[in-house]
Amino acid sequence: MDSRLRRWIDRAYERLLRRDIDGSPDHVAIIQDGNRRYARERGDGTAAGHRKGARTTEQVLRWCRELGIEELTLYAFSTENFERPPDEREHLFDLIEAKLRKFADATEIHENEVCIRALGDVDRLPDRVRDAVAYAEERTESYDRFRLNVALAYGGRAELLEAARDTLEAVEAGRLDPAGVDTAEIERRLYARPVRDVDLIVRTGGDERTSNFLPWHANGNEAAVFFCAPYWPEFSKVDFLRAIRTYESREASWRHTRTERAVALVRAVAGSSLVETREVVGRLREQLPRASAEELSAELDIQDGRVD
Repeated sequence: MDSRLRRWIDRAYERLLRRDIDGSPDHVAIIQDGNRRYARERGDGTAAGHRKGARTTEQVLRWCRELGIEELTLYAFSTENFERPPDEREHLFDLIEAKLRKFADATEIHENEVCIRALGDVDRLPDRVRDAVAYAEERTESYDRFRLNVALAYGGRAELLEAARDTLEAVEAGRLDPAGVDTAEIERRLYARPVRDVDLIVRTGGDERTSNFLPWHANGNEAAVFFCAPYWPEFSKVDFLRAIRTYESREASWRHTRTERAVALVRAVAGSSLVETREVVGRLREQLPRASAEELSAELDIQDGRVD
């Protein structure tokens, strides 16, 4: 297909997708897969694929701001990546160091008050990468308009295991009452970095798995997941908007199901006193979106009529 025609179709589809989207998730997490395959298929070295992928990262940051997304987490280097060939690892470390410093000095990062933070076992990284992490974090630590989390030396199971060990040690040392162990206590020990629940995970490159990525924050929140075929360097704004649409569809389905359950509960307790029924409705209404709460109120009006 002619490249100009392709661009015209993409722009038209992008406008259509934008009209379909009502809102956006607060926190998107992305598994940037396919850099090496992208390079191989073009006869280039692995480094070329990673460089092209880094440019995609810059674009995604802009798209997030346009859509009102407040937090983005990028899976930049997993614990499994330490098993890659030494020359590839060193290139990745060089690229991560350069990008962290570039972001930390970028005018748009400061104009948009982007807070950059690393998640993971950063101590396992080379000194030059740790220095770049410290530089980026220090330069942006006062910002709170948008959060960019870079997962480095990150592994979800390792994170949970370390949190569990830390909690056990606190209990054994008498610093923590076992009865006081709750979700907030565990979250406080997850790489010592507060991260809001993940609403949407995106994975590029065709594989349909989440690769041990943010299991506590994504699985616990029943995050929507969007898998797509394009390699990370090819990931386009249309792909990103399709991911957001997937999140919205899942949210609409979730709200509908939750409302149905709430209405069923009201009907079940309708045989009790009207005061008890109103108590149940009041509690449910606080947990539902406005449209669902209005539907619940309508159901209460019906039950009122039946009692009268």
